[in-house]
Amino acid sequence: MPRLTLEYFALLRDEAGCPQEEIDTSATSLAILYDELTQRHGFTLPARRLRVAVNAAFASWDHCPAEGDHVVFIPPVSGG
Repeated sequence: MPRLTLEYFALLRDEAGCPQEEIDTSATSLAILYDELTQRHGFTLPARRLRVAVNAAFASWDHCPAEGDHVVFIPPVSGG
């Protein structure tokens, strides 16, 4: 089971109650990982509204996370 570092921004950070955490997961894709995290933290944003990055590069939702990956979930940005 790979150990991942997860980082959250904006609304996701508020809903998770932390900006970053380390977890062990058996998720075979980032989409499954996000579903697990939604159950755990009660995330209200659907995956289709987010971007995801692994090790500082944008990744697809079907990417399989590996030991030591740094995964960042990026919600939509609003500005003024």
